Amino acid sequence: MGAQLRVYKRRIKSVTATKKITKAMEMIAASRIIKAQRQVTASTPYATELTRAVTAVATGSNTKHPLTTEAASPTRAALLLITSDRGLAGGYSSNVIKAAERLTEQLRGEGKEVDSYIVGRKGVAYYGFRERKVTESWTGFTDNPVYANAKEIAAPLIAAVQQDTAEGGVDELHIVFTEFESMLTQTPVAPRLLPLRLEDDPSTEAVGKPEALPLFEFEPSAEGVLDALLPRYVESRIYNALLQAAASKHAATRRAMKAATDNAGELIKTLGRLANAARQAEITQEISEIVGGSSALADANAGSEK
Repeated sequence: MGAQLRVYKRRIKSVTATKKITKAMEMIAASRIIKAQRQVTASTPYATELTRAVTAVATGSNTKHPLTTEAASPTRAALLLITSDRGLAGGYSSNVIKAAERLTEQLRGEGKEVDSYIVGRKGVAYYGFRERKVTESWTGFTDNPVYANAKEIAAPLIAAVQQDTAEGGVDELHIVFTEFESMLTQTPVAPRLLPLRLEDDPSTEAVGKPEALPLFEFEPSAEGVLDALLPRYVESRIYNALLQAAASKHAATRRAMKAATDNAGELIKTLGRLANAARQAEITQEISEIVGGSSALADANAGSEK
């Protein structure tokens, strides 16, 4: 076997092994998407109804509360960025990081300082490489988040919102994550969690007219109800965002691994054609050598007979 043919065969063997790995990863990601979709579907109604309840309290009372009242001159904002712990997901993490960068520039343009809170090793590595300050970070659960993770993340954010800005608190809370729309579409979004924008309430219909909210009586007081709802609201929205991000990441991984598997298949076909051409060239060369040797032998025999 010629040297060139051996090179092609080694490359074919290597690419075939890679193709098996990417195919397996594609199938694993596809199986995880189903579970992630179910979790998103199960958590979204709770987060939506809790937001409606907060809106009802806010519109039904004149109580000033960090959940619903905007500062006259906001000077500080918290930004929670949700990325992935793992790679091999195409541009998933880079796209959401770019969205966070745009939001950070916008907030700074408005004269606000930004405290960064990061979820996922990709985001932590991005900020660490650029030597940017991270107020707090969490890693190790982005593929399969649970509600306890959301509570852990929400605790310092709620404390920062309730604290005075002069003592390190914040006036606003923003979250940047990837919203799962379908298997083919995942979009980075950057909603503001606090203070709650009443015009963004989910009771608002597509035509832009808010749905009529029922009247409530608050016991012991509207402020007490808001105090009780604040952690639940933030936790539920963060949990839903974590689940949306996880589903988006699995979809991105599946799409990236499918593309890698298809590319590996095409490369194997190309290398196979090159290997066949090299083999044919070797056979042609061997035949030419045999014919040349036979002709030389015949000429030598003819010369000896003379």
